[in-house]
Amino acid sequence: MIEREQIEMDVVFVGAGPANLAAALHLKNEIVKHDELIEHGRKQGRKIGEIEIAIVEKGPFVGAHILSGAVMDPIAIRELMPDFLEQGCPVDTVVTEDAFWYLTEKSSINAPIVPPPLKNKGKYILSLSKVCEWLGEKCEEAGINIFPEFPAAAMLYDEQDRVIGIRTGDKGIDRSGEQKANFEPGVDILAKLTVLGEGPRGSLAKHLTERLGLNEGKEPQVFSLGIKELWEVPAGAFPEGKVVHTLGFPSDTMTYGGGWIYGLKNNVVSIGYVTGLDYVDPNIDPHAEYQKFKTHPKIAAVLAGGKMIKYGAKTINAGGYNTMPQLFADGVLLVGDCASFLNGQRIKGIHTAIKSGMLAAETIVEALDHEDYSTHTLHHFTERVNMSWIYDELHAVRNFHGAFQKGRWSALINTALQYLTNGLAWGFMPKEHHVAGFERMAKLSELNGNGQSQRYSKLKFDKELTFDKITDVFHAGVSHNEDQPSHLRVLDTEICATRCTEEYGNPCVKFCPAAVYEMEENATSGRRELKVNFSNCVHCKTCDIADPYQIINWVTPEGGGGPNYKGM
Repeated sequence: MIEREQIEMDVVFVGAGPANLAAALHLKNEIVKHDELIEHGRKQGRKIGEIEIAIVEKGPFVGAHILSGAVMDPIAIRELMPDFLEQGCPVDTVVTEDAFWYLTEKSSINAPIVPPPLKNKGKYILSLSKVCEWLGEKCEEAGINIFPEFPAAAMLYDEQDRVIGIRTGDKGIDRSGEQKANFEPGVDILAKLTVLGEGPRGSLAKHLTERLGLNEGKEPQVFSLGIKELWEVPAGAFPEGKVVHTLGFPSDTMTYGGGWIYGLKNNVVSIGYVTGLDYVDPNIDPHAEYQKFKTHPKIAAVLAGGKMIKYGAKTINAGGYNTMPQLFADGVLLVGDCASFLNGQRIKGIHTAIKSGMLAAETIVEALDHEDYSTHTLHHFTERVNMSWIYDELHAVRNFHGAFQKGRWSALINTALQYLTNGLAWGFMPKEHHVAGFERMAKLSELNGNGQSQRYSKLKFDKELTFDKITDVFHAGVSHNEDQPSHLRVLDTEICATRCTEEYGNPCVKFCPAAVYEMEENATSGRRELKVNFSNCVHCKTCDIADPYQIINWVTPEGGGGPNYKGM
């Protein structure tokens, strides 16, 4: 039995993303306001006083594992910090021009009218990694404890299934599971309240929602995978402040997908492509989709003569309001992307993540005031969300992503009608608005020859415009200690070698954007068997989401391992 140190906190936040950083900072400020109102007799209740707040982060520093496009709507950060620009928020540039391109294989149509949800003029292009690093500094200035390289490995419950904190991961375990000389057991952080802000498909949120049934009565969550590169391009190749979104090539009409190009300062562009992980054809490779995207004449012209600087990949929780789990349980709240707060129609989630964190903080103040950390008080978090502009924004686009599961053309008609009718779905919708991606993926035998097993046969990786996965992983700055247990737990590798090979053609080899999975010839058995190169992992969680048998379980690796997205 391992003896573990116990650390007592009032509130522990899991994950140093925008939702939790905003929540922790707002909590500090709201407690001060609350206590001042009590002191001056303007509010009933008790003074809360100083509390101990911890933020645990699996990355080596705040922002290390943060990745987004990103164009930020400043509505929420202005509420959090009205003078955010004066306080040094590291925005890159202001959007000055919008464009929407529909791409065919060889040509393009520049839409004369940019769809209203994609109008971004006056908003901010930025690195979310830098913004989180800056917010982390603000939290530390406010006296909030931030613990990088402390991955949360497990939830802690009492005998009534109330959440009472988290356990951080052990360090110093070798790949066979034995303790090394430098072994350090994880610690138990006990807290009155735990806030999960782990991003899409958080490992603790996944366990919590299954154990406590927080997804009951909800539509299944659906995800997309965003592949991003930063490029330095020749002067004049793409204007600073210009934002382009694309639809069409290279996605087929049954696959949700679209690209972006954002003009940053100093002739740098953020360029990427999003592929819905609810695609039908198991041959689809989102990384290859992105590489094909860059070969389009319109896109290649922007990048000509340029140089790729950095690479990253991240999943997006795209289902929206109808797929939100219950946001609370005894002792715990869920915020940000792990709770499906993204607006898929606008391709924006930073502002809703920050606002969800702020509303969680206000709920925590109420819980501390009443010394009640049960659902009796915490259900007010959902009420706050539904009384805020988050509801107004997300409820109106609740059917957006689901419409694309019936195909692109009907979806475009449907989403236009939704825009005019405040989100009502029409006859193009499936009976269930969202079908989980792993359930929607077809077996090879079901494609009736319509699968495109050769869809990337003409794609060549020249390492100037297009890159193979291993080259891109290098540009993601990925680093893991290889002498540790794999954090990618495949529950039944026999399925991989037999059923999955026959039924789906091993889609994990294709959908992973980091070449983690490969089928390798086994000289003894004479068959191809799964090899897991976990040290390549960029922590996107695609495998946990998209595997058709749901036998891949992504857990946190030893603290500090993973990509380095600083500046991305």
